[in-house]
Amino acid sequence: MTNPPSPRPHSGPSTSDGTAPAEELIRLTDVTKVFNSGRPNEFTAVDGVSLAVEAGRVTGLVGPSGSGKTTLASLMGCMARPTSGRIRLDLEVENGSSGGTAFPGGEVSSLPERFLTHIRRRAFGFIFQQFHLVKGLTALDNVMLPAYPAGERHHELRDRAKRLLATFGMAAKAASKVEWLSGGEAQRVAIARALINDPSVVIADEPTAHLDTSLSRELIAILGDLRAAGRTVIVASHDPLVTESGLLDRVIRLRDGRVEPPEPTDP
Repeated sequence: MTNPPSPRPHSGPSTSDGTAPAEELIRLTDVTKVFNSGRPNEFTAVDGVSLAVEAGRVTGLVGPSGSGKTTLASLMGCMARPTSGRIRLDLEVENGSSGGTAFPGGEVSSLPERFLTHIRRRAFGFIFQQFHLVKGLTALDNVMLPAYPAGERHHELRDRAKRLLATFGMAAKAASKVEWLSGGEAQRVAIARALINDPSVVIADEPTAHLDTSLSRELIAILGDLRAAGRTVIVASHDPLVTESGLLDRVIRLRDGRVEPPEPTDP
């Protein structure tokens, strides 16, 4: 598996034991997301959230249905804009095949949509609970789809997609239409697709929602492998198989769109 480009280091102070703190990759400051603002059905999905996501770790967004997990994950991944507050990414985003730096790192809250689209495409990989594979296309074609806008030569992209499928044991299914695949096979194609642009951050939204126990454990192991490869992983889930698996380096508990204070620890 290809290691992602290193994020720009966060220059924070040393910890009490003299070691360097984990690098911050994403920081949210007083972020709020309101849907249908000013209408009778106005709804605040994320309410004044401030937090940081550390590079190279697995962060879990945990809470009941309707707690704001998915909305918060979409804000972190530049798929939505906050109604108020600031979001900062401490990573550089390359231009792709043309070379150079398209985004040097910084606040993204007010960037034009075309810049957000490029950042989203290059820096983030998304694993959705419904997979969202395109029926009628092969597994290989589905993996290649997110990379087409970058302008990479077709044979190079095709070879890279084949290598990703092989990484997940799907080389023999590359030419199969996705509607012919089993649930576990479709899951692995979706993960390969999420990695095709070599993202620094992988966001998994309720990734085990439609999987049985065996496939859920397989997915958890794959997410652990992504962390071992140096990627930052954000998982939104309320599944005990995920939250109690030992995968999560940090748990952020949400309720009613707000971050709950950490539970007190025994002295």
